[in-house]
Amino acid sequence: MSTESRIRCPKLRQRIMSAEDAAALIPSGVNVGMSGFTGAGYPKAVPGALAEHIRAARARDENFRISVWTGASTAPELDGALAEVDGIQMRLPYQSDPLCRQKINDGQMEYMDIHLSHVAQHAWSGFYGKLDIAVIEVVGVTEDGRLIPSSSVGNNKTWIDQADKVILEVNQGQSAGLEGMHDIYYGTALPPRRKPIPLTRPEERFGEKYLMCPPEKVIAVVETNAPDRNSRFSPPDENSQRIANHLLEFFAHEVEAKRLPPELLPLQSGVGNIANAVMAGLNEGPFNNLTAFTEVLQDGMLAMLKSGKLAKASATAFSLSPEANEELAKNIDFYRDRIVLRAQEISNHPEVIRRLGVIALNGMIEADIYGNVNSTHVMASRIMNGIGGSGDFARNGYLSVFMTPSTAKDGSISTIVPMVSHVDHTEHDVQIVVTEQGLADLRGLPPRQRALNIIENCAHPDFRPQLRDYFERACNSKRGMHTPHLLDEALSWHHRYETCGHM
Repeated sequence: MSTESRIRCPKLRQRIMSAEDAAALIPSGVNVGMSGFTGAGYPKAVPGALAEHIRAARARDENFRISVWTGASTAPELDGALAEVDGIQMRLPYQSDPLCRQKINDGQMEYMDIHLSHVAQHAWSGFYGKLDIAVIEVVGVTEDGRLIPSSSVGNNKTWIDQADKVILEVNQGQSAGLEGMHDIYYGTALPPRRKPIPLTRPEERFGEKYLMCPPEKVIAVVETNAPDRNSRFSPPDENSQRIANHLLEFFAHEVEAKRLPPELLPLQSGVGNIANAVMAGLNEGPFNNLTAFTEVLQDGMLAMLKSGKLAKASATAFSLSPEANEELAKNIDFYRDRIVLRAQEISNHPEVIRRLGVIALNGMIEADIYGNVNSTHVMASRIMNGIGGSGDFARNGYLSVFMTPSTAKDGSISTIVPMVSHVDHTEHDVQIVVTEQGLADLRGLPPRQRALNIIENCAHPDFRPQLRDYFERACNSKRGMHTPHLLDEALSWHHRYETCGHM
């Protein structure tokens, strides 16, 4: 396609302008909804141009800041550029940018870490205030003004619907073959007018292929030609492979016990190297005709689609390496028949997750001996990235699995601790804990049995005796035998690391 043909609507072609001119339409103090989810489909030009406007305002001693709402994490061209000029007052609902993280943890940027399934509903209800402007990347615009979504959907539908004004980035760097891959549902409503979401299989389509936006809302159209973030993933290391092997053995056992069908149940997988290692293991494993109902489609799932192990996949975004992105573009017709990209209010919807019986596979920072999981904060106070969609899937999935190596920081930190320093997923939402040491199946176990299971199967041998000692002394203290703890020692491991550099 030529650049001109990507914007086929004559009315919107009249609003083409530079990124600098479009950014000048965004005033200080507004709430801006940006497209983007896990480094895919975010605006590539306007945020950087806006950062330069902010830099110029700072030089004039003017305080210029905006609040940024997205689908999830974006990229240095958006989060990094705006954070560098101290241009973000409030950020939600998820981030992974180093500069953003530093400013949040230094108290210079406000941040709301939100379950991703909640964001659209909360925005519609006005919980976060008024959304003033949306900046949305699309692949193209049809003759009648419909928008061809990009490599992520995220909250784009909600941002377009809620914003007073819309700025479009039409990115020719995204494959035109993405057209037709999306399923945008316009049947959601607020209580008490809700109806059941008509989805019973991951591959079902019941919405529109396009995003709808009244042309009169569009105040600017910016042409771009730039790739997504396209982060490379490290090859699976020994620990990741061992975690994957433990899970494959567990799945085989569950199939044999008839608690899972031979093709398993729809898979959800968090982002990262361990998740990709699990997908690589499944790609070589005995299970066939698998499906996925997840947030993000990474390299591992793309490889499974190519091999035929994975029959269909539903997500809200891609998160691919450069090589995998090239594979997607080269064989887009093949993948378009097997992938559905949805809005995150559907991809993460508790009703749908529960109905489909999703197997939730997520990473964590630490777990305690009773199965409470911290997936967001380092040493209680410092945010890493955010909860993302892990809570949506963990609480509502058929199986809730959390994975991590048993140690961090070259063995100076145990990821299995007496009490987590921050709770994102309570013990009630955690069924399986896996490290390279082994797998703890917590289903049907009361707290003290859970503790023994986690200590013996998941803790590193260097820390296992200390955990046993803590648990035994807590039981002998007779303070309370349901969930025994020593309150003066429960967080002592974290305090010791903060003061001595090791647990």
